[in-house]
Amino acid sequence: MPKTLPVITRRDFTIGAGLLLASLFAGLPAARAEAPKQLRIGLILASGVENGWEATLLAALERLKAASPHGLEVSWKTSDPLWGDEAGEAMRLYAESGAFDVIWAHSTYSDQVKALKDEYPEILFVVSGSGNEGLGGNQYWAYKRVHEAAFLLGAIAGLSTKTGVIGAVGTFPADDVNDSLNAYFAGARLVRPDVKTKVAFVQSWYDPPKAAQLAEAQMAEGADFIYQLAANFQPCVEKDILCFGNFADENAAAPGVVVSSSVAVWDPDVARIADAWWAHAAEGKPYDGNTAPLWYSLAEGGAALAPYHGLDAKLSPETVKKIEELKAKIIDGSLKVPLDVSEPKAS
Repeated sequence: MPKTLPVITRRDFTIGAGLLLASLFAGLPAARAEAPKQLRIGLILASGVENGWEATLLAALERLKAASPHGLEVSWKTSDPLWGDEAGEAMRLYAESGAFDVIWAHSTYSDQVKALKDEYPEILFVVSGSGNEGLGGNQYWAYKRVHEAAFLLGAIAGLSTKTGVIGAVGTFPADDVNDSLNAYFAGARLVRPDVKTKVAFVQSWYDPPKAAQLAEAQMAEGADFIYQLAANFQPCVEKDILCFGNFADENAAAPGVVVSSSVAVWDPDVARIADAWWAHAAEGKPYDGNTAPLWYSLAEGGAALAPYHGLDAKLSPETVKKIEELKAKIIDGSLKVPLDVSEPKAS
């Protein structure tokens, strides 16, 4: 487990900045002088650590810590969910403390980073996902696409549907949501060209009642597979309909119905950041953050298809075999999954 460090909460912003800095960073190591032995990361989170977006990054950091790149001791501290001015204040406190080498703001935070990056040129800042501005320099942009795994989920649905209708419930119609939904439908059409598709958006990152309502509406229209990006699988449980998770392996949320998930794997991203910081801190190389989205494919280890957890018994052996064949073709490059970020439509 990472070193236990204090957590910034909204309550902390009500006390004086001097007291806050003293209480947050007492006992943390002072800014290093020479050869780095530690990589210290301050995480600004957009939601709770149980959310797949956050949980998959934290799992990758655990693996980075175990790997100890460049012999570094890796540690991090996390914030409560923060947005807007509160996120900007937390980043400034992180930066002023001298206790962090990397500030990883794990969502759309480039506005807040823009106000700080030039003031703290030795800190490597990271923003994640769509909606950010590529600032370059000491801001790096970690992007994530799981559309290739979503394509395989769609192929499972297309091969297995009895009604010929499949559904999907999204969060927001954003670039890195639309890509997965469109790929899911493309995978289904590859194996069943006449498949009918249903799609709806919660218009929130977290609204379980709305997610359930939309899934139930699609089931009422005949959908017997649901790709649930809004993390409410109760309707699938109640109707005994197989569904798919997104961004993390979500089988544990509904073990009897979540047959697989499209999984984000941040290992290549955290390794890239660790290497970039090391090259700057140990070798004096200038930071050179990407100004365009940079994402790692299924073949590069940036995404994965979750295990079936025994639910492959509810699929035909031919379906399981076909999915493995399609996955192998994606990895070897002979099958190119379309990258379509337009807003998906029902058919």
